[in-house]
Amino acid sequence: MSASRRSGTTDELGPDEPEREGPDGSDGGSDLLAALLDGMDAALCAFDADGVVTHWNREAERILGWTAAEAVGRQGFAGWAVRKADAEEVEGRLLSAMQAPGRQVHEFALLTKDGGRVLVRTQSAAVRGPDGKPAGVYCAFSEVHAQIDLERSIALSEALFEDASWGVVLVDADLRPAVVNAHAARALGLGRTSVLGRPLGELLAQGVEELESALTHVLAEGAPPAPAEIWVSVRTPEGEQRRCWRCGFVRLASPLAEEPVPLGVGWLFQDVTEAKQGEQEAALLRFRSNQLHRAARAAAECEDPAEAATVHLDFALAGFADHALVDGVVGGSLSDADAAGPVRLARIAATPSGAPGPSVSTGAAGLPTRYAENHPALQCVARAGSVRASAGSVPADQVRSWAESRQWPPDAVHALCAVLRSRGRTLGVVTFLRAAGRSPFERSDATYAEDVAARIAAALDLASAL
Repeated sequence: MSASRRSGTTDELGPDEPEREGPDGSDGGSDLLAALLDGMDAALCAFDADGVVTHWNREAERILGWTAAEAVGRQGFAGWAVRKADAEEVEGRLLSAMQAPGRQVHEFALLTKDGGRVLVRTQSAAVRGPDGKPAGVYCAFSEVHAQIDLERSIALSEALFEDASWGVVLVDADLRPAVVNAHAARALGLGRTSVLGRPLGELLAQGVEELESALTHVLAEGAPPAPAEIWVSVRTPEGEQRRCWRCGFVRLASPLAEEPVPLGVGWLFQDVTEAKQGEQEAALLRFRSNQLHRAARAAAECEDPAEAATVHLDFALAGFADHALVDGVVGGSLSDADAAGPVRLARIAATPSGAPGPSVSTGAAGLPTRYAENHPALQCVARAGSVRASAGSVPADQVRSWAESRQWPPDAVHALCAVLRSRGRTLGVVTFLRAAGRSPFERSDATYAEDVAARIAAALDLASAL
């Protein structure tokens, strides 16, 4: 039996089997075995059939402090790596692997060279000779806390991809989903396997650029300091759905490389659409309430009630619409009985059609407007309620003519008409208009427009009474 002090191994050679030398005259097989053993992340030792230590790698030396030269050739662990009182039990459990099928797992305490104790978890299995009979046993071991940390990491990973209540997506370096959990698959509107390997642009209609930019930044620079809120439109079989996701990102790097090699990005997200919409609605309500308050204070300083009406109109436009028109009933007002007959409206005030500026009053005696019979403003008077109109279904090349045929500015795409009512009479209509860059008017917008219309109507009623 010849011992190799460099590798901490002994190689038994048969009488007719000469040692194979490498190009430099060294034992090539022994060097290869030493390199493999020393490169392992786990500590490894081996015993022959008599319980003599035959192999001892560098990780075992790191954990216990005993070098290969000090360990190889010793009979068992007694008195140096294990307390004498425990030696018989430990060696019996290790060597029993020669007679047992498969691998055996044990936990026990080993002694370090400086006298300390280390609790290790071992995996041992028999080493078979050429005749198939047990010739020894190998034992791989690691510190229990390191093994527990590894098991916790694996358990955490499995829990995230199975049971997490938020979306978890592993994105590879090409920015394609490699692993997704069930929650993320539901959020994307597809099955877990259908999402894998597809570009994000096929999954999302909007928000792709922002999301890919965030992923690229994480790959290059690392995780951002705080979660990011990203608005996306998800392509689903039911159509596009607008969602807001609060996203966190972590860069994944291989622990096996000397320098970090990016494996991709861990992307965690939670749907916060309802909360964000609630926040936006609350902020919008506060802003509009402040605008009504400011408009009331400014209108109170106007000597002319007609000017006060245009003040209310100007304050209402901020963040709400691009244009506004006020049309009054020819003759002053209509009772509910008169509203059933033909109605004529005359322009009272309007916002400038060119550069932004304050509304311009044209006086109550303006010429009648040339509204068609089914014009939204006339419908508003007939119903004594709000009317919404939009050019959403009109071809793009006909939108301009759609607006001009209704006597509105050519860039108008969405309209909201609110009736002007005071003292049980209809005084006219206020029309708010939005250009193509804005969304259509909603029910909450109609409520705000009705509040503004009530204030304008009160000012116009006072002007007609003077």
